[in-house]
Amino acid sequence: MKVRSILQDKGHEVITVAPDASVAEAVRRLRRDRIGAVVVSVDGDRVDGIVTETDVVRGLADAGADVLTKPVSSLMRDEVTTCAPDDEVRDLMADMTHRRSRYIVAVEDHRLVGIVSIGDVVKSQLEDRELEVRVLRDLSHVRS
Repeated sequence: MKVRSILQDKGHEVITVAPDASVAEAVRRLRRDRIGAVVVSVDGDRVDGIVTETDVVRGLADAGADVLTKPVSSLMRDEVTTCAPDDEVRDLMADMTHRRSRYIVAVEDHRLVGIVSIGDVVKSQLEDRELEVRVLRDLSHVRS
């Protein structure tokens, strides 16, 4: 299975914030959209960084509530793990496990095209296994 199939199921919309947006604004977006990460982008196309809930918690632990008034660029990770839509999901799983990353940003032709979470990967794997079980059940009934 390819990353493209996950993106087709979940959609290509990615919530972005500008690097100069406040951390408080990023937190509002996380809450409002019920997501765990926002991509930091100047233009909504290029990936400049990523901020996750974990990054916000670390920022709060280090700097206290003052972190909320700082720009997102002060918290963002600028080394973003990316994938291409034609990458295999199994390779994505290995990369997520190795990097201990819950989010990988999908990029095609240097443009942001989606984001894949560990939850999206698990869901796709469960759906694949359920399909395999149904096919095997159908085959066993045909042979009986």
